[in-house]
Amino acid sequence: MKIYDDYLNKIRFAMDNGRKSSSVISKSLSSFDGGVNSFNYSNFAAGIPNDSLLPSISQLATIVGNNPAFNQKPGQHPDFAHLKKTNNIENHYVVSMFIDIKNSTGLFKRYSPDTVFGITNTIQKAAIHTTLIFGGYVQRLQGDGLFVYFGRKNQLQKTALENSLQSASVFSYFVKTDLRKLFDEEGVEAIYTRIGIDIGNDQDTVWASAGMGEISEVTTCGLHTSLAVKMQSSAASNGIVAGDNVKSIIQSDFFSPVSKRKNDENERYIFIDKDAGYYYTQYDFDWERYLRGLTYIATDPVTGNLSLKLPVAVTSRSIPSMAPIAVVSKPFYRE
Repeated sequence: MKIYDDYLNKIRFAMDNGRKSSSVISKSLSSFDGGVNSFNYSNFAAGIPNDSLLPSISQLATIVGNNPAFNQKPGQHPDFAHLKKTNNIENHYVVSMFIDIKNSTGLFKRYSPDTVFGITNTIQKAAIHTTLIFGGYVQRLQGDGLFVYFGRKNQLQKTALENSLQSASVFSYFVKTDLRKLFDEEGVEAIYTRIGIDIGNDQDTVWASAGMGEISEVTTCGLHTSLAVKMQSSAASNGIVAGDNVKSIIQSDFFSPVSKRKNDENERYIFIDKDAGYYYTQYDFDWERYLRGLTYIATDPVTGNLSLKLPVAVTSRSIPSMAPIAVVSKPFYRE
């Protein structure tokens, strides 16, 4: 989708200007001596502002109708920030999403460390911007990936879930399609994602301040927070795995047991408590089909590529002003 064109252009620039020289490629990584072109990370990073979206993705924010919250602080969800540095706890549902960005280490074969950081950090920023557009809260950065919360007080669980699924689906399309095409053009092994999503209900989720003093974060403790992280490891390349709670709330045919893809019934359950008779199923989420069904997504009938349905400007005209034109088609005009 063209909404990521600005990010792709940045990544392409880094690749074009941060390659190792041929002499360096032949050496071991430990002997890297800086033989690169003209890449300068400080100048490169300045091209992505800290308090606004890049122009291409701002179209998505306009269509979704959400103003991204750039004043977020990791580990300090605004609805629960008052818990920081206290011993208080609260029960409230949370949608947890873990985005793991894989295979970035292969970039070190061709690019300098600062170039690799420029590439991976741009991808991570694209993930952050996508998350913010759909109302997510970045809980923490984990390597190249993200751990994100969706949901807040007075927001329906289904709304929070739909936001998380749309965010994950749009970003997955970018990585699987647009980013992969660029990597293929550059002859570089593609980066891919694995995403896990689950929701814990009010009674199953505790919000509290973990750690001590400033060495702390406001976080959640609950089975389904942990399972979101665990489920991403069950996902296929560029796949999304969701828990049974997600399927129960969304109630659609976009979900298929992971065991079906892996042809192994041992992979059906992500968590088992035999004493309680509790068996929790993990599902592959068909995000591509889901994405194609969203009202703001258009599918090219020839290529199958996806794009945004941009709003069409409508000019209001009064009936009298249209009379000279419409009069020639009397069956369609009434004074």
